[in-house]
Amino acid sequence: MTRGTQPVPTALTIAGSDCSGGAGVQADLKTFAAHGVYGMSVLVSVVAENTSRVISIHDLSPSAIADQMDAVFEDIPPLAVKVGMVSSMSCMDAVAVGLEKWRPAVVVIDPVMYAKGGAPLMAEDAVEHFIDRVMPLASVLTPNIPEAERLWGRSISTTAQQVAAARAISELMGGGAVLVKGGHAQEQGVFSEDGTPAAEGASVDVLWSEGRATGLSAPRFSTPHTHGTGCTLSSAIAANLALGADVATAVLRAKEYVTGAIAHGMGLGRGHGPTDHFYYLYQHGLARSGPRPDDLPAVEVIDLKELQ
Repeated sequence: MTRGTQPVPTALTIAGSDCSGGAGVQADLKTFAAHGVYGMSVLVSVVAENTSRVISIHDLSPSAIADQMDAVFEDIPPLAVKVGMVSSMSCMDAVAVGLEKWRPAVVVIDPVMYAKGGAPLMAEDAVEHFIDRVMPLASVLTPNIPEAERLWGRSISTTAQQVAAARAISELMGGGAVLVKGGHAQEQGVFSEDGTPAAEGASVDVLWSEGRATGLSAPRFSTPHTHGTGCTLSSAIAANLALGADVATAVLRAKEYVTGAIAHGMGLGRGHGPTDHFYYLYQHGLARSGPRPDDLPAVEVIDLKELQ
């Protein structure tokens, strides 16, 4: 498959839908498109939600999930796969069986447990099944702080504990990369080792990859319009991996992208509104290479060796 003389990068999202368009499969496909990646989708659940509430969740049958995965992989094999919301054990099993059957090279898994407003999106009795059945299939796992606490089994109140959690979760899943996102740090009360709020003025994510911890610090914006940021970040990582980046570079580029999307939030909805997935395209056109624009939000890379 080529676009002109260049190979077409492809990516697949396996997740729930969001009828309001800010999260889930809809956010993933927008993110793929914004990166110049051809996106495909497998629906796992149909979620009736908006920026204020989750009304209902309807899981698709395992056979419907399996048929969609077969339809994609047998015809247009994706270079990268992103897995999002898988709410029940039957959905988890269907996705895991499909991934084991088709063995994609790269799998980014966002362990979606809660909606932005706090509504549960993963059954409580399915969490352990997720850890045992789905997590080991991840090349990259992207939990936020509440999700990392649930997976790790301990609270996170310092940046050092973010590092410890990322390392422990990586070991639990068999050695893949783990990004513990810091977007929830402010409301979770996460502090730096000197006692100052870790999230004050910045959103710090911790990446554990290849035995090393790296911090990624970006500006924190005072805005309610952060619906779907976890979906967007994980699909941006998958898109960059499909484009050929290594894990560290893919995570850095994805962090830059989602920070810009938050900064250019569109102010839609009565609750936690969506980000602008196409802000860069609207401002600069689609450019896959070339100099970095001055107005792209800066992400600082932090060596966390002393916290390992």
